[in-house]
Amino acid sequence: MKNRREFVKTAGAIGVGLTAAPSVSFGNTAVAEYPSKRPAPAERNFTSEAVEKVIGEMKQKIKDPKLAWMFSNCFPNTIDTTVTYREKDGKPDTFVITGDIHAMWLRDSSAQVWPYLPLINEDKKLKNMVAGLINRQAECILIDPYANAFNDGKGHSEWLSDKTDMKPELHERKWEIDSLCYPIRLSYHYWKNSGDTSPFGDEWKKAMELVVKTFRVQQRKEGRGPYYFMRKTFISTDTMPGRGWGNPIRPNGLICSGFRPSDDATTYLFLVPSNYFALVSLRQLAEMSKAIYHDNAFAEKCNAFADEVEQALKQYAVFEHEKHGKILSFEVDGFGNTNFMDDANVPSLLALPYLEAFKPDDPLYHRTRNFVLSEDNPWFWKGKAAEGIGGPHVGLHYVWPMAIIMRAMTSNDKEEIAYCIKMLRNTDAGTGFMHESFNKDNPEDFTRKWFAWANTLFGELLMKVDKEHPELLQRNYA
Repeated sequence: MKNRREFVKTAGAIGVGLTAAPSVSFGNTAVAEYPSKRPAPAERNFTSEAVEKVIGEMKQKIKDPKLAWMFSNCFPNTIDTTVTYREKDGKPDTFVITGDIHAMWLRDSSAQVWPYLPLINEDKKLKNMVAGLINRQAECILIDPYANAFNDGKGHSEWLSDKTDMKPELHERKWEIDSLCYPIRLSYHYWKNSGDTSPFGDEWKKAMELVVKTFRVQQRKEGRGPYYFMRKTFISTDTMPGRGWGNPIRPNGLICSGFRPSDDATTYLFLVPSNYFALVSLRQLAEMSKAIYHDNAFAEKCNAFADEVEQALKQYAVFEHEKHGKILSFEVDGFGNTNFMDDANVPSLLALPYLEAFKPDDPLYHRTRNFVLSEDNPWFWKGKAAEGIGGPHVGLHYVWPMAIIMRAMTSNDKEEIAYCIKMLRNTDAGTGFMHESFNKDNPEDFTRKWFAWANTLFGELLMKVDKEHPELLQRNYA
């Protein structure tokens, strides 16, 4: 089993199991030097006519040949290489690996299929695939709401020796608030896009009740709760301090998260971006509970919980920064301690509008954004190749394409968006794909050659640009 931190320094790497297909044409220009990096059609895990149609349309719209090539490689990467679709007890069932690790993260799997949601009404097969993932995620949550990553049934994990309540279905058991928010986000927008309620039966409802219960327990108002985690490791952020319970907190209505969406341990347990994600998810869950189940009592419980989290964020998550004024902290502990930083993974402070927690022009978000995109953020790097946010997960001087994408996704400035597209285009190390991270001075020094979330997210960005600023696709970004 590969570690997520494996470094790859070979520019020719194109992804595990991927084979080069014949050369393709982009727009009106034949581009022999850009052969497709997708698997041959017979070797693809899953196919969608709607996705193929979008690829064809976008290749005609994107003027820059390399950018068009990258879109055609990246956008279908999730279905090409990571999806296993089947039927189980007469219902769709979908398992989605993260890429170069053969396990399914609740977060990553939700994000990987997210850009396909606008297409599900055009392609029943694609719609069933997403419904199958919703079904599988509910099953996973009922197995263990504290786990972040799962095997495809009972299996082996390299982390079986972790000091926590491991089960054979689990790949890893790091408690992260966002692991329970992402399935709600996917379910809510699947329902909003399609009107289909077939995935939302008794099992899904039980899973959501367990989500709310877990959030409540992790407010830690009545003790530490059942979750603890320790690992024998040379990497300090791979285990929790305080003998597995984390650093001390003073309960204040916020929800504790043992780990960040990077799978790194939190310094202070009240992780602010994830708490904002939770309050959005609770409101979405309330709406679904009323409309689908006619369960007004549970809906009121969710809304009241969201109100409590929102009030606690207003009271405890905003601090005065010496240069940027009142901004959001990344983490707090309820004792007045704060962690001024941002991390590349989503949820992040930068990504809050993307997650529907803030409007992009909100003054508090605007000040916070200025901070996280400055060198006052200790994990923001400027180099010869690019500038952007990284994080402790891979260490100093590594920029994450995901953070560059999120900067563009949350910007209203066309030139800033174009600047981000140019950086992304020119830091793929010739592979045609996004990576987890790359050295700010040398894109050929990168981590993770097969990271489907970043690939599909890149496709989502260009589709958003096509919708909102199509003229940007007419530029040459060389």
